[in-house]
Amino acid sequence: MIERWSRDQVLSLAPDAPSRKAAQGVAAPGKWQLRGAAGEVLFGECKGSGATPYRACVDLGEPAYRCSCPSRKFPCKHALGLLLLWSADGVPETGELPAWAAEWLAQREARAARSAARLEAARATAAAPPEESGAAASSAAPPRNGELRHARVTAGLAELERWLADQTRQGLATAAPHDWEGLAKRLIDAQAPGVAGVVTRLARVRDEDDWPGRLLEEYALLHLLAVAYRRRAGLPGDLADTVLMRVGFPVTREEVLVRPVVRDRWDVLGTRDEEQDRLVARRVWLRGRETGRAALVLSFAPAGQPLDASLVTGTLIDADLAFYPGAAPLRALVADRRGAESPATPGPPPGADTDTAMGEVAAAVAADPWTESWPLVLTGVIPGEHTLAGFPLLTSWRGVWRLLAVSGGRPVTVAAEWTPRGLRPLTTWDEDGTVVIL
Repeated sequence: MIERWSRDQVLSLAPDAPSRKAAQGVAAPGKWQLRGAAGEVLFGECKGSGATPYRACVDLGEPAYRCSCPSRKFPCKHALGLLLLWSADGVPETGELPAWAAEWLAQREARAARSAARLEAARATAAAPPEESGAAASSAAPPRNGELRHARVTAGLAELERWLADQTRQGLATAAPHDWEGLAKRLIDAQAPGVAGVVTRLARVRDEDDWPGRLLEEYALLHLLAVAYRRRAGLPGDLADTVLMRVGFPVTREEVLVRPVVRDRWDVLGTRDEEQDRLVARRVWLRGRETGRAALVLSFAPAGQPLDASLVTGTLIDADLAFYPGAAPLRALVADRRGAESPATPGPPPGADTDTAMGEVAAAVAADPWTESWPLVLTGVIPGEHTLAGFPLLTSWRGVWRLLAVSGGRPVTVAAEWTPRGLRPLTTWDEDGTVVIL
């Protein structure tokens, strides 16, 4: 049986604050006409406003959620309420699923089998020699890095280099938001959306107290990217891939999934949601127990729409991950998930001391100078109000008092997201080994 999740872990799955509050309202045994657990599946029937109760199911192994209520939120308050009951040991083991829950589980298994078959076929096609591909190879679409697009990007980045030279010659104080907006639009027209996104955020940098140093750093990284793109033919293959992706050349999901996979038991370290251009991006940080590899799983959804909630902070999953190409591969897709596991010893995942963590960050930045974040697990650290293990904390982070309260002056393990501006702690574990989301 999967290790029972904490209340913090369950509430972290809620899509918004109203959902968290509503879930706690239905997390009472008296609200449920039926509730039970069979293996890794929770099920229940919750009283609603109508005569027919709402039927909720949760497959803990994925996890995945289903409810018959009309809510557009995912997971809904009934699935969350059932999970809260389970976390408090309020869902009895029955050993048998009702017919409606068994039907949902069978449908999910059938979809998973079809998806696995398609993936295997795609990998076999990608691995086949050209002569075996036959007509498929001759009818393939043009390569994603077409000459026409490269010509447009080259012209756009040449303008960027001239613009940066003018800015540094005239002085940083001459920069104005309308200058960045116009440049970003021209870079979009030049089909360099990745660079345009960096230029767009320069207005936010200008509003910060230490903006001169920050702005100069951003200009330097933009210049480095433009020069690297111009000289990409002489770069190592992995670094050239990194440059293309930073500029904005897409790598499709299909291209990633046919790459070699890394199988491991992955600790889910933490999650962070961030709104970007009317989209909400969810970052989920992972680290492999055997390989020690760091990974980032990204998902996107329009504001107000449900995001992927299949990776639960503090859990351990056995899965194959396919990494995007690059000099310091970090972003990945879950290619095949074999289920959740309970660690042999409940508590925090293996971590590193300060020197090892700093060395890991240095290696990542040396390989990919445009690295903006990296996951760390720091062990045996006593948090301070402004620092953690020698790293400064992000000034915008607001969870410091919760972290100090869990620590109480004793060493703890902390999972955190490194950024050039400081650490953003994500998760810690109390003296009983319970997950505390910061």
